[in-house]
Amino acid sequence: MATIVLERIGRVFISLQQIRQVPRMLTEAAPSMPGTVRDTEVPFYFRERYICTGYRPLDQNWRYYFLSVFQRHNETINIWTHLLAFFVFLVKLRQLAETVDFVSDPHSWPLLILILSALTYSGFSVAAHSLGGKSELCHYCFFFLDYVGVAQYQYGSAVVHFYYAVDESLHRQVCGIFMPAAAVLSCLSCLGCCYGKYCNHSLPTWVRKVCQVVPSALAYIWDSSPVAKRLLSWSSNDPAITYHFGQVGFFLSCAFFFTVPLLERYLPGRCDFLGQSHQIFHVFLSCCTLCQIHASYQDYVGRRQLYSHLHKGGEAALFVGLYVATLVGCVLIAAFWLKKVKGMLDLKNKSK
Repeated sequence: MATIVLERIGRVFISLQQIRQVPRMLTEAAPSMPGTVRDTEVPFYFRERYICTGYRPLDQNWRYYFLSVFQRHNETINIWTHLLAFFVFLVKLRQLAETVDFVSDPHSWPLLILILSALTYSGFSVAAHSLGGKSELCHYCFFFLDYVGVAQYQYGSAVVHFYYAVDESLHRQVCGIFMPAAAVLSCLSCLGCCYGKYCNHSLPTWVRKVCQVVPSALAYIWDSSPVAKRLLSWSSNDPAITYHFGQVGFFLSCAFFFTVPLLERYLPGRCDFLGQSHQIFHVFLSCCTLCQIHASYQDYVGRRQLYSHLHKGGEAALFVGLYVATLVGCVLIAAFWLKKVKGMLDLKNKSK
């Protein structure tokens, strides 16, 4: 017995030693990786307000930007907050798949859309913050992709709220227009974000924020109206109500930190690695999504008699089709603005 215990302790010690070697192995694998630079050494469209250092140099090879995920720079925390969230959502999907029949039960499809849209926005966000620093074209391309992910998440939020959280009176009033309007608002949100990013050269920062925030705020108000009405008449016997309160609180918090660079404004240069408002926004948005998934699952289990009565005639399949149509529409919007970006960059290169 003592021999077995000593062998296992030895294996653990070897494993720990191997883990401690990871940073050195990464350094040896990329010995020529350049360090970070100041804001004055990158074009202004890469600069974030009050962030002075930690920028990755442009025009490096792709290997550098992939490996920079493990490097200390001003996007590291933004990458890892949503990368960890992506894996959490993936684990949550696997857990739910053990009890929810996502294939044969159409009533589960809205819940699946929400989780897939959460995986989409978190994955696209990781790509944008990891690879968007390679060049100006890549910056626009990956952040337009990020906006597509955000729009998909807005639609995913709308479909679970309308399908599981709605009551009979509100359903009678908006049953024919709620989801089409949610799809349109998602596309408008993608359009506003892409336009604001495209005009980053010519518009003040606050105008770009307005272009991004106003359409998203309108989408959130519309998409969350079934939850808002539910919260106004909440009952302590409702198992999902705590999660619904949680998602609203987390969303309002992340909306604040998205629009207001609070810490870095009063501590310029001290939040270049940790403490940026956008990092806090990522954390709160991930918490909001988790609360949303839990609340939707509780409603899926506990309100089946109500929503199976309200949503008949293949509505779930219709909403899946509308999700695909919204995705296609957002991709076309992003492609349109990316084409305009390429034209702008071509003119800029010709004028040099």
